[in-house]
Amino acid sequence: MDLNTVTAVAHPQTRAQLPAWTAGDAWLAGGTWLFSEPQVHLTRLIDLTDLRWPALTISDTHLSIAATCTIAQLDALACPPDWLAAPLINQCCRAFLASFKIWKTATVGGNLCMSLPAGPMISLTSALDGTCTIWKANGGEHRIPIVEFVTGNQRNRLMPGDLLRQINIPLTALKRRSAFRQISLTPVGRSAALLIGSLGDNGTFTLTVTASTVRPIQLSFPQPPDARALRERIAQEITDDLYHDDVHGKPFWRKHMTLRLAEEIRAELCDTARP
Repeated sequence: MDLNTVTAVAHPQTRAQLPAWTAGDAWLAGGTWLFSEPQVHLTRLIDLTDLRWPALTISDTHLSIAATCTIAQLDALACPPDWLAAPLINQCCRAFLASFKIWKTATVGGNLCMSLPAGPMISLTSALDGTCTIWKANGGEHRIPIVEFVTGNQRNRLMPGDLLRQINIPLTALKRRSAFRQISLTPVGRSAALLIGSLGDNGTFTLTVTASTVRPIQLSFPQPPDARALRERIAQEITDDLYHDDVHGKPFWRKHMTLRLAEEIRAELCDTARP
């Protein structure tokens, strides 16, 4: 869609060249949502592509994902064999309500910044203990866990002029055993519940609930829980007001599916781990 109120496009190549943020500005990365509907409040786009951030970088401790990394680039990542959680990358990429054509343009950072409950990059990065780096409008820098970055349906911790730079995922999280469950009202519909569980070498069980809730919720147990303990913990920490309500699923159904999928994940990871 043409954005006919936009009168200027900036092309910074370094952070120092980023223009001062003013009302009517918008960051442009993939633009798959930005150009999907009228944006009559916008007058200038700040194109991030000329910053040329490396899409994916693997260090001794982290996988760093640039905010401008496309879904196609992430999906194509060749993962080492000891990354037991690597299948989550492909599973979450395929949880998009989008075709492979969109994958080539849509970005990981864009999905996080949209902060929709069903955003699968939110599911992936929060489940893998991801931390985002935010370039503050005042020139500083801030780091925050993804589970704290998204605060509600299309709400997050970004202030006007803030820019999501990258997401760091610790390699220790990528080496944990994992289990993935997702459900939609229709075969290729938007996720109504997307849960990811992981089991560490020390027995720590972590469950990350997304899509069914308005924000990511992560539950951790020092030892694998039984079915009753998990169900009680979910009921205690995910109150009814946290379940999302839209045309893709009513709260009572999302709650039911959250409990069901959580138990499937627990049984897959924990029951097989018991002596």
